[in-house]
Amino acid sequence: GFLSPSLGVKFSDVPNGLAAFSKVPALGWVQIIFFAGIVEGSFGFNDYKSGTPGEYGWKVLTSSDPAEKTKKLKAELANGRLAMMAIIGMFFQDGLTGSAWGDWTLYTASPLRFFGGGSSSYKSFDPATELGVQEPIGFWDPLGFTKGNDEAAFKRRRSVELKHGRVCMAACMGYITPQYYKFPGFLSPSLGVKFSDVPNGLAAFSKVPALGWVQIIFFAGIVEGSFGFNDYKSGTPGEYGWKVLTSSDPAEKTKKLKAELANGRLAMMAIIGMFFQDG
Repeated sequence: GFLSPSLGVKFSDVPNGLAAFSKVPALGWVQIIFFAGIVEGSFGFNDYKSGTPGEYGWKVLTSSDPAEKTKKLKAELANGRLAMMAIIGMFFQDGLTGSAWGDWTLYTASPLRFFGGGSSSYKSFDPATELGVQEPIGFWDPLGFTKGNDEAAFKRRRSVELKHGRVCMAACMGYITPQYYKFPGFLSPSLGVKFSDVPNGLAAFSKVPALGWVQIIFFAGIVEGSFGFNDYKSGTPGEYGWKVLTSSDPAEKTKKLKAELANGRLAMMAIIGMFFQDG
């Protein structure tokens, strides 16, 4: 049917989202404002002064059971808060993309994607097609680290990301495991320090002897020196020839590499959360 028979505007002519504003006739806006005024005037503006805020006597969705009524009122508040955030997000998304459902391929100037999605403007190296671009976020680079289309810089950062992710995954396991199991015997026989004497978490730092720190740093140096620092220059970032968890099937290997990136990112957040909570 018609939204405005006199102007020949059908409901089907009205686009979704913010673009619909342009299709509403002037008299339509008058009707909308007039109707809103009637609603406001009928229910009044002083509900919070004379009774319960938001209570206008409409009992359709309420309950005579006090506990059930309280539950529904809490649900209304929670849903309303979510809706306030959601509608602003929809407005923002619609304004940037021109689409009510946010087709980000339409927003080529977005700092959160690279060279406008699948368009022909893609350059030879496109970070948006690299591993790590995963749902639901997609390509996420709010600080524009990849804006210069520098492949070497991207690979260096990917190498660093993988290294930090791997260290943090090991750190998370190291943080959790002592809660349930500790090695028997001595950590330092010469100083009489047993593994059972070492507390969990950050407090463990105070129990490591000075020579223990030397050993830790020395071991880390050997690991770094053995595998090198230039993996991103000479090959695939993070690839050191250790084939234990990989696969000869390309699809399965890609799946595992994506999982490693995702788990590493989660572990980086997790270990910082543990440190913060412990501290």
